[in-house]
Formats: sequence, structure tokens, C-alpha cells
Amino acid sequence: MKTKTEPHEMTLIQIMERFPDDDKARKHLEEIRWKSGIVCPHCSCNDQAKFSDIAANPEKKVRAGLRYCSACGKQFTCTVGTIFEDSHIPLRKWVIAWYLLCTSKKGISALQVQRMLDLGSYRTAWMMMHKIRFALKDPVFADKLSGIVEVDETYIGGKKRGMGRCYKGNKAAVVSLVERDGRVRSHVVKTVTGKNLKAILKEHVSKDTRIMTDTYQVYLKATKGFKSHETVNHHIREYARGDVTTNSAEGYFSLLKRGVVGTFHHVSKKHLPLYLAEFDHRYSNRKVTDGQRTFDSLSKMEGKRLKYRDS
Repeated sequence: MKTKTEPHEMTLIQIMERFPDDDKARKHLEEIRWKSGIVCPHCSCNDQAKFSDIAANPEKKVRAGLRYCSACGKQFTCTVGTIFEDSHIPLRKWVIAWYLLCTSKKGISALQVQRMLDLGSYRTAWMMMHKIRFALKDPVFADKLSGIVEVDETYIGGKKRGMGRCYKGNKAAVVSLVERDGRVRSHVVKTVTGKNLKAILKEHVSKDTRIMTDTYQVYLKATKGFKSHETVNHHIREYARGDVTTNSAEGYFSLLKRGVVGTFHHVSKKHLPLYLAEFDHRYSNRKVTDGQRTFDSLSKMEGKRLKYRDS
């Protein structure tokens, strides 16, 4: 007898088979959001006796999954207070789009998503993917990076005719902290300075951490106060000395730039932080299955709303 595939083991075709309609997708989102019981998103009431189901009625525009909370007198569904609120896109398409974003190593374009999910417009597809990136972005981290952390900077943006390859005036500076064999946290900074780096390291890296960088001078003062600061000299073609290297950070930047150049073609400075959140999420969860990476991140849907005028 064939056993039911668990979410963390699921592939794209299995997701499409398991969620053929919005009802099944909605019930799964309810399981993720309300693991310990239903909670009213309006008044935070968790008394199950206070809730009553409202039967769906398409003719009267009463949507499926609607509930009434007698504590506050308001109606709600599992999408209220999430990135799915007020969206007219079917929930099953949201789940598939979430999977596509979380599993495409170098990202997936909104135009491709529009074609694959038969969405009405490019704008709809772009906003849909941007909302998922917004959900993946962690405003506050519960812990700090530790062990060995590689720190490096890169510049994202196009070329400017006549200014040479090293011109950075039209580029956005990105600093990434890569925990060896672990997570990554990336930041867009106006300029790469010792002061900026010091603030980022202080916020995200534990004091007992070995920090590894190249020989760029700004790292000297920024890394003071940590367990150690070790460098590799790229100018003399030194890329590793024992376990001292920034190859993990360089590998992350390689994926990021291939995504920007080959998939998105152009990413504005305004929206770059959310694209970094997408790449950070995939890299930090690279050791788990595609299904696990997708369904674990769905728990971040709550408390995240992004409207088009705010994007």
C-alpha cells in the first residue's frame, strides 16, 4: 500500500497532485498557521468555542474557509494578516509559486511564473513573487552567526560606457556574512566602510567567532573585538591557507550574480534587499529537500503584508 507523501518529501508534480484545488491548499495553510488551534487574527482569541464556521456561498460571495469570532464580532479566514490577504490569485497557485521560488537555485523570473501559472499579467506575477520574498525576509534574527564566518563584499549593477569595469557609481554594494557550512546574511550598504561593517558584525556575529576576509583595509578595524581575524591575499593569488578562506562567500556571490544577470537581468537598488532575502533563504537551507525548504518557509506568511503601492 502506497503511503502518503509528506510535505518535506514532495516534488513539484506531487504538490500539484496533492493540491488540485483551493480547498486543499487552504486546509494545508490552516494546518501550518494554526498548529495549536485556531487564533482570531483580529483579537488574538484562541477559545475554540468562540468560533463558528460560515458555509461557503459563491452566489453571495461568501468565500470558503470563512469563520466568525464571537469575541470580537469579526469574520476571518487563514489568509487574514498574511501575504495572501486580499489576493485574488488561487491559493493553489500561491503554493506552487512558493515552491518554484524556493527551489530555483538561481531564481525564477516573474515572466516565467506568469507563463507557468497562467497569470493575467506580468505585474501580477512580479508582485506575487515579491510578496514571497517579503515573507522570507527576517526583520529580526533570534541568534547570531558563530564558529567561522566569512565576510566579503560585492557590487551589483550594470556597466557604464566609458567608465571601465571597476566603476562603482551605478552599482549597489552588498556585504554578506557566510557562516561556514551554515547560514548567510546579506546587506545592502550605501558604501563599504569600517563603520558600516562594524555595525553589521556587531549585530549579527557572536564575539567568539573566527572572522575570515580578504586583505581589504576596511576589515581591520571592523573585526576588532572578535576571537580572531584571519585573511587571504587575493592579490598574490592566495585563495586558501589551511581552513582560512573566503571561498564560501565567493561561491554565494557567484550564485547571486548568475541569478541577477541570467535570470532577472536587472535588479534595482530599491528592490535588491528582497532579492537578497530570497537568495539567503535558499543558501541557508540548501542542505534540506526542496519540499522541506518550501513548507518550512510557509510558516513565515503570518504578519507579513506588502501592498503594491508600498513595494
